[in-house]
Amino acid sequence: MTGSPTKKVQHATSSQQLSSPRTTGRLRKLQSAHQLSSNYSASHGPSLISQQRQQQQQQQRNLSISHNPPVPSLPPQHSPQRHNRTRSNSDAVVPNFSKVATSPKRPTVAKKTAVPKDAKHELESLVRQGPKDTLPLALQNLRHWILCDGMDADNDGMSHVRIYVWLILLNAPATPTDSYLELTRRGPSPAHAKICNDTFRTFKTNPLFKRRVTDNSLIRLLNAVAWKLHDAKQQRISDSGRPINASDDLGSPELQHTIPLLKHINDISTTTKGSEAGGSSPGVYVQGMNVLCAPFLYVARSEAEAFVAFHRFITRECPAYVRGAMDGVHKGIALVDRCLAIVDPKLSTYLLSKGVKAEIYAFASVLTMCAGTPPLPEVLHLWDFLFAYGAHLNILCICAQLMIMREELLGSSNPGKLLRAFPPLDAKKIIMLSVGLVPRIPEHLYEELVYHAH
Repeated sequence: MTGSPTKKVQHATSSQQLSSPRTTGRLRKLQSAHQLSSNYSASHGPSLISQQRQQQQQQQRNLSISHNPPVPSLPPQHSPQRHNRTRSNSDAVVPNFSKVATSPKRPTVAKKTAVPKDAKHELESLVRQGPKDTLPLALQNLRHWILCDGMDADNDGMSHVRIYVWLILLNAPATPTDSYLELTRRGPSPAHAKICNDTFRTFKTNPLFKRRVTDNSLIRLLNAVAWKLHDAKQQRISDSGRPINASDDLGSPELQHTIPLLKHINDISTTTKGSEAGGSSPGVYVQGMNVLCAPFLYVARSEAEAFVAFHRFITRECPAYVRGAMDGVHKGIALVDRCLAIVDPKLSTYLLSKGVKAEIYAFASVLTMCAGTPPLPEVLHLWDFLFAYGAHLNILCICAQLMIMREELLGSSNPGKLLRAFPPLDAKKIIMLSVGLVPRIPEHLYEELVYHAH
C-alpha cells in the first residue's frame, strides 16, 4: 500500500526546514559568536555588561545582609563511616613501644573523666604519631577507652585502626614485610600436612570470614609461623649452654614488672618446648592454632601484619596453649571449674552433680579464646578487651557466659546438651560481667589465672 501524498509533502517540507542552509548558518553563527566571546573573555577579562551585572548582584547581596544578618553555621556532624577496606602492602610503621612500668593490678573500671573528649581522633593520633603524654598514661587511656566505649567498627566488625591497636597492646615490634616473605619462600614447613588438614575447617560456615580470607592465606601464614617457631627451637638448642636474656616486652598489664615473672622466663622465651604437635614436628603447630590465627587475618590489612600480631600473641600471651601437650589449655579448663565454684556455687554444684565438667564443654572456648563462638564481630570486640587487660581473663569470660545461661542450665535435666554449643556472643555484656567477677577471685587463684597460659 502507498502512503497519502499529503503526508509525503509534509514530511518533505519538515525535512527541508530542519536541514535548510539558513538554519545551519544560524547555528554556525551562534557557535562562532560563543567561541569569540569565550576567547575574548579569557584574554581581556569580563565584558562591561558582565561587570555591571556583577556590581548589581553585589549591591543586592550587601542590601540583604544588612537587613538579615547571616546565621552562624552549625559544626559539621560526622556520620559513622562504613569501612570498605582493601588489602595493602602493610609497610606502615607501627609505633615501637617499650616496656610499661605498671603494677600487676586487676582490671577495674576507671572514672569516666579519664577518657579524652574526642577519643576517636585521639586513638587515630596515637596510632599514627605515637603517645602525646607518657607511655603508661597513654596505654591506660587506651585500655579504659576500649573497656568503656569499644572500638568503632561497622556491622562486619571492620575497623581501619583495630589491627594497629592490637599491635600496640601486644607491644609487637615493627617487622619488615620481607621477613615474612622470606619465611613463605621456604615452602612447606614440617607441619604442612597437619596445617592443610585443619585449614579447610576454619570458619567454614562463616560467610564474612570466607569472603575476606582464603585458605591459601591461612596456609601461608601458619607455615610461616611454624618455620619461625622451628628456628626458635633450633636457636634455643644451640644456646642451651649460654644464659638467656630475660625478655622485657610482655603485653598484658599483669605480666609487666612482676617478680614472679623470673620463674617463667624459660617457658616464655620459646613455644617450641613440649611434646608432639599432632604427628608433625614437635612444638611448631598444634590443632587449634588455625582458629586462633583466623581473626588476625580477618582484621589485618595484609598477611605480614597478621603474622606479626599472631606470632606475638602465641609467644607472649599464651605460649602454653600451643605447645605440644597444650598444658596451658588443660590448666585453663580446670580454672573454669574452680572460678565458677567461687562466683556461682549453686550453678557449679548443679553442673558437677550432672557430671558436666568444664573439660566437656570449655575446651574449645579456652583453646581459641572464644573465637569459635559466633558471631565474628563480637569475637573481635571481646578480643579488644582481652588484649587490653590480658588473655587470662578469657577464663572469666567463659564463666560469664555460663552465668548468662544460668536459668536455662538450672532448669534443664540435661545441661550438658545445652552446653554443646554456646549461645551467640554478646561481647559487651560478657565484658561487663567478667570485670565484676574479678574482685571476687582470691589472690592466689587470680595469680594462677594470670600465669596458667605461660
